[in-house]
Parts: sequence; structure tokens; C-alpha cells
Amino acid sequence: MTSSAQGSDQGPDRGSDQASGRGAQSGAAPRPTANAMRRALKRARDGVALDVTEAAVLLQARGEDLTDLCASAARVRDAGLEAAGRPGVITYSKSVFIPLTRLCRDKCHYCTFATVPGKLRRAGHGMFMSPDEVLAIARRGAELGCKEALITLGDKPEERWPEAREWLEAEGYDDTIAYVRAIAIRILEETGLLPHLNPGVMSWTDFQRLKPVAPSMGMMLETTAERLWSEPGAPHYGSPDKEPAVRLRVLEDAGRSSVPFTSGLLIGIGETYEERAASLFALRRISRAYHGIQELILQNFRAKPDTAMRGMPDAELDELVATVAVARHIMGPSACLQAPPNLVDGEYGRLIRAGIDDWGGVSPLTPDHVNPERPWPQIDALAEKSTAEGFHLRERLAVYPEFVQRGEPWLDPRLRPHVTALADPETGLAREDAVVAGLPWQEPDEGFVSSGRTDLHRTIDTEGRTADRRDDFDEVYGDWEALREAAAPGMVPSRLDADVRQALSQAADDPTGLTDDEALALLHADGPALDALCRIADDLRRATVGDDVTYIVTRNINFTNVCYTGCRFCAFAQRRTDADAYTLSLSQVADRAQQAWDVGAVEVCMQGGIHPDLPGTAYFDIARAVKERVPGMHVHAFSPMEVVNGATRTGLSIREWLSEAKAAGLDSIPGTAAEILDDEVRWVLTKGKLPTATWVEVIKTAHELGIRSSSTMMYGHVDQPRHWLGHLRLLAQIQQSAEAKGVEGFTEFVTLPFIHTNAPVYLAGIARPGPTTRDNRAVTAMARILLHPHITNIQTSWVKLGTEGAAEMLRSGANDLGGTLMEETISRMAGSSYGSYRSLQDLIGIAELAGRPARPRTTTYGDVPEERQAAALASDGHLPELLPVVE
Repeated sequence: MTSSAQGSDQGPDRGSDQASGRGAQSGAAPRPTANAMRRALKRARDGVALDVTEAAVLLQARGEDLTDLCASAARVRDAGLEAAGRPGVITYSKSVFIPLTRLCRDKCHYCTFATVPGKLRRAGHGMFMSPDEVLAIARRGAELGCKEALITLGDKPEERWPEAREWLEAEGYDDTIAYVRAIAIRILEETGLLPHLNPGVMSWTDFQRLKPVAPSMGMMLETTAERLWSEPGAPHYGSPDKEPAVRLRVLEDAGRSSVPFTSGLLIGIGETYEERAASLFALRRISRAYHGIQELILQNFRAKPDTAMRGMPDAELDELVATVAVARHIMGPSACLQAPPNLVDGEYGRLIRAGIDDWGGVSPLTPDHVNPERPWPQIDALAEKSTAEGFHLRERLAVYPEFVQRGEPWLDPRLRPHVTALADPETGLAREDAVVAGLPWQEPDEGFVSSGRTDLHRTIDTEGRTADRRDDFDEVYGDWEALREAAAPGMVPSRLDADVRQALSQAADDPTGLTDDEALALLHADGPALDALCRIADDLRRATVGDDVTYIVTRNINFTNVCYTGCRFCAFAQRRTDADAYTLSLSQVADRAQQAWDVGAVEVCMQGGIHPDLPGTAYFDIARAVKERVPGMHVHAFSPMEVVNGATRTGLSIREWLSEAKAAGLDSIPGTAAEILDDEVRWVLTKGKLPTATWVEVIKTAHELGIRSSSTMMYGHVDQPRHWLGHLRLLAQIQQSAEAKGVEGFTEFVTLPFIHTNAPVYLAGIARPGPTTRDNRAVTAMARILLHPHITNIQTSWVKLGTEGAAEMLRSGANDLGGTLMEETISRMAGSSYGSYRSLQDLIGIAELAGRPARPRTTTYGDVPEERQAAALASDGHLPELLPVVE
């Protein structure tokens, strides 16, 4: 990939020369002592892990010290190449550079790439390159043997420039990301080049939209020095997308989304050596956590005329060489390091000796639009210089060979044919004799084909699961050690001193008036205070919904357990090749719905893994198949994660996708995939699931469309009572918002105690072994109190708590037992010992144990037609062929 730091996603600011002399220069700090340098060099030679202070010292190595540093860095690089199976190989990508738009909302003080609409018009250019302009470059590149289309553009230009917004609207695109996606598909289909996308700052949802159309993406971190963004006159001042925290979040979201990602530093823009070292350590942290950074670009600043930083001195070659060597020591042997060859005045040997293993994107056709004054070297000359240093130059693809060989989940199935056509199957590098030609970009052909252990819903109770964990346990979930550090604060919930008596009095008198401090005190309640809390909650339940314990005759249909999202609490997800993996056909889904209807069900609850081969329209097909077979069945299906997956795969907005799903037969959605609605906890629990804001967006949009949902909370893992409070408050706010809009919103709140037994995050020693009985009682009681009067139905889970536990929760504020289920694999795969179904008499018995009457309900808590009740009573609410439950 080519470097994009000094231009991509930036804009000019001609108003000030302040940046030219601003900030602590790298060379302005006192030189380290000779002893400090000797000590740091020895640690580097010995392979001892460096800290930030030592790295900052080594960044200042010059002369013989720099030669020593480079020698040890080169040894680290060589060991990594040997381990990767390509000793003595240095790589590059033969590419074309496509500047899709030079408009940008940022105002970086060193940028010449970004421009303004008036200049584009005067030069005869549009606000964006047209598809014809893009494809003309890509086709010519393919003819010359290029295999990468580097698509670079400014950040969110439509948010600053009305002309950009008008262009997108006129062409039928909602935003720049939609146009990038469309262009990438056309490049794949019409030229065969592999798009590498550099659209600047992206959200988690943007990654889901773009991952199916590009095997790799990138964004330079540049620096973590916040002052270079926040202080007037600093290089990134006035550029919202250059805030370090924002850019670090992008790198994390790329890792969570399993996107092979390029990043790097721009050195010499005013950062100190300590700040530069800290930036490298930030990159290392993210690389280790997700194993998704495919390369780091280390780029030296070059001052450009007609910019605010035109008077800033260029970063010297020694600065770059030392930074490469230190980066190699920090990032380790497996990292891929690149320095742009067109920015070093032919001093290629010094960069090789410092530890790089890649030259980046080199184009025989297009200039470096970010650094147009610096032409690319000829590939033959680059090969010659590499050979002189003992290296063989080999071509790679936009996506690095390690990720080509890893396959899923790093390569979307729709891209596999495109990558396979160009990749050497043995090495993952480019096949230099490959014919670069367009291929159809389409959904995988497999669709809904029955496969695998489709009887798991029964045999999970008799034969159990094949193993307690997946074979890829150590890789698929990210770095466990990093997670242990992140999860440590939640391992032992903190206690707090507060006036529990006053809080209990407030809860009894007016639960809506509880302060956060009072609510937290009650969530920590134990002993007599907990008993009093549960009595208050139970009294509130009786006054709000009466004594009836409701239940629903329903069937769970988990249509596939193949999933690569990487949720660390989930023991249900399998790879397609795992012994317990399965996928149901559409006819099997419809058959199960029909069987449920025959025994009195009023609902099917359908959820599945995020199977990479299922098209985004598969969810419509599932809903339609059930409605066509059983028109009267309520389809309660598709978590917010599945909604986002369907929307991004189809290219529809969340609202459009939900509307299509409703037309296909979707009646309501489960409010699962919530876990804890606090990203501090979510990013420990899951590698790639949707963030809190996106969950809320899906739920609110569904409610606005008349699609009701449940709400849930999974607790007892790495969370604390303060997280429970925030979660419950947020759910109440969402319901209040629905009420204000005149829509019904949530049907109920479901407590989901964490089942730890086979959960990866527990097996790795990170999570607690589920909630205690005290936790369950406190959460149930406080859900009743904190959600009042907005969410009036509180459901407890017999699947997770068993008969006695569920009855206890009915005495603590709950009024609903959920469903008969008929089959249940998610909790059972996690290790729940309470079986996969309950008969009507079982559920009635739980209510009686709590001293209460029971009655059936519909999904929306309405009355069940007499015909349905009679069918359910005749069968006792379960399928005749179900096997006995093993208790």
C-alpha cells in the first residue's frame, strides 16, 4: 500500500504559519546520556522488551549507535521472515492510485492533497471521480499487471462541502462510504484489481459495509500526541478526524471486524521522541489485541509549498531509520514494516538494514497523489537495490499473505474468488503470472443447504457437545492476556457504602425518584436489605401487572451456529468445519415451524450465527418460508446483530432492511445481542459484535417502524452493578422515547444470567463463574423498580436458573417465565443443565411453586385464541418426538 499520511483525508489551511515553528521538535529534547543509550542498545540486542522511555532513547540513536540498533532490528526482522516461510524476501504491491475525491472536512496544516470545490471546478473536475474515470485507470492498471487499486479520499467531505453532498445525492448515494462500496464492486467485477480502501475515519458499521468489497483497508494513526490536534496552530488543529482517540477507535473497530488493516506513523510533525514512542506502543497494543494490523507505514514528513507547515524542516533520514529500527523492536518479528521508497532519495539500503520488509504500493501508471513531487522508483531499480542488500523482491497483493492464508473470518466469502485468482496458494503472495480480469462479485452459491449436526437441538441433551471449546480457541477471540488486563476491574464487583434504608424507602414510596447512588446501593443489597428490596419489587409487580404468571408456547429455531464474530461469552458459535457445526435448510426451518404450530405454538423465535456464506437476503427468506407454511405464526426473529449483518450485506440502510424484513413476514425482534450496553464491558465480552450505539439505533428504528422488541441483559461475567444500572437506565430512556413518538416499543425485559461452564471468556480465566443468587435477585428486583412504569413485564429464565431459581425470581419482581422453547441449544452449548424445553405443566408448576396462577400469552402479551390453547393443552406444549431431558 502506498502511504496516505500527508494528504489523504486532510484539508489545507492557508491562514497561519504558526505550525512551522510550533510544538516540541524531535530534536529539541536533551540528548540521552551515553549510559542510557548503552543500556537501551544492550536490551535491544538481547531481545528484552523495551519500555517507552527506552524506546524514546533509541529513537535518538545516531552514528555507530544507530548502526548497532539497526543490526539488532534486522535480526528481529530476519527471524520473522524465516518463521513466515519467506526468508530473504522483501515485498511490494503493484498498484494504481485512485484519488476518489480530494475534498475533505479536515484542515491538516501540511496537506496538499485536499482541495476546495472551486479549484476542482476550475480544473474541469467533478467533486468525485466518476465511475468511468476510476475504471479507466483500473483497466489500464490491470493491463500493466497491477493487482491493487488503492482508493484514497478525504474524510467525510459531504459534512463540510454542500457540493459534495449534492453530487452524492444526484448520483443516488447516501454518503461517501456508499459510493466507495459501489466503486469497489465495479473494480472487482470489471477489472479484477483488489481494492484497498483508505476512506479515513470509519465507524464499526462502515467496516461492516465495506468488508465484503475490499480485502484490506487502511488509515494512518500518524500520532497519539493529543496536543498536536487540540492546540491552536498545531498540525491537526481544526481536523475532527485527527483526534488520536478517534483514530485509535478506528483501529480497534477494524480488529473487531476482522479487517486486515494498514496503519502507521507520520514522523517529524512536531512530536517529541516520547510521544513517538508512545504512538508505537499504542499500535503494538492494538496489534496484539486483535492480530489485525497487516502492516505499519513509517513515513517521514516532507514540507510542501503553499501549506501552513511549509517552513517546517523535513524529517531527516536518520530520524526515519531510527524509527524503523525501534518500531521493529517494539512490534516484533511478525510485524510487516514499510517505508515509502519515493521519500528517501534512493537510500533504500539504509531502510532495509533498519528492519523494513516491504516497499508498499509502487505504481507503473499513476503518481503518488499525496506526494506528487516524489515519483515512484522503477520496479526493476527497486529489485536491484533490494538484491544489493541480499533480498529478493516479490510482489504481494493488497492483502498480506498471512491473511490470505488465514482465510475466514479475515476474507469475506464474496472476495475469496477474487483473491484466489491472484494469490499463490503456497505462499499467499501474488502470482506474477496471474491474469488480472474481472470476476462477478456475488453472494456465495451455497445459500440454505442443510449441513452438519442438524439434530443438535435434541442430541445436546443426550450426547452433549463434542468438545468444550473450538480448535481455534487461542486465535479467534483475540489476545487473552490483553483481555485479562481490560477485564480485571470487573472481576470482583466493588462494594460501596450508602444509606440502603433511605434507598429502600424511596423505592417503596416512588421508584421513579431513585437517584443513581440510591439505585447502586440497592443493587449491592444483601441479607435483610435484599429481602426487603425483593418484597418492594414484588409489591410493585402485583400493583402493576397483577398476580398472573405469564408464559408463551413458542419454539426456538436456531437456523445455524456457524459464526466468526468472535463473541467471547458464546459457546454456541462454531466454524463451518467443526464437529458440532450445522445449518438448516429453508424447508427444515419451515418444517419446525409447522411442527410447533401443530402442538399449539403461537410464536417461533429464530436466531442464528453470523454465517459468512448466507446472503443478506437470507433473513427475508427465513421469515417468508415460515409465513408461507404457517400464516398465523408470529415471527419473532433476528437480533440487532443479525439486522446489521443483513443490512450491510445487502447495502440497505437499517431502516430499509427492517422494512423489507417486515414485508417478508417479520413481526418482532428479540432484543438480544445487548449483553451489557456499555462498550467498556462489550469489548471484553466480544471481539466483533455491534457497539452499543448501533444496538440502540436498530432497536429505535424497529420501534418506529412498528416492529416491537424485547429487551435483555446478560450479567455476571466481567461487569459490575454500575454497568447494570447504566444498562437499565438506557432501556428506560429508549422506551420513554418510543412512548413520546406514540409507538409501543419494548414488550418485556429479560434477565439473562451468564452461563459460564463452556464460555470461552471463562475458560480463559477472565470471567466470573456467573452471577450469584444474590445477584439474580437484586437484578430482577431492580429491573422491576428501575424500568417502572415504562417496561412492565419482567421475564426470568428457567433455562438458565432452573425451576427453583425461576420461582425465586417470580417472588422478586418477575411476572413472566418466557417460553416452552421446544428446543434450545445456545444455553445448553454453554453448559446449562436445565434442559431444552418445558411443558405447559412444568411452567404452571413453577408458577405454583411461587404461589401464583399461570396463563398463556402472545408475544405482545395479549390473550391466546382458544384454538391455540386447546392445541397446546392437548400436546402439553411440546413435540412428541422430543427426547427426555437429562437433569
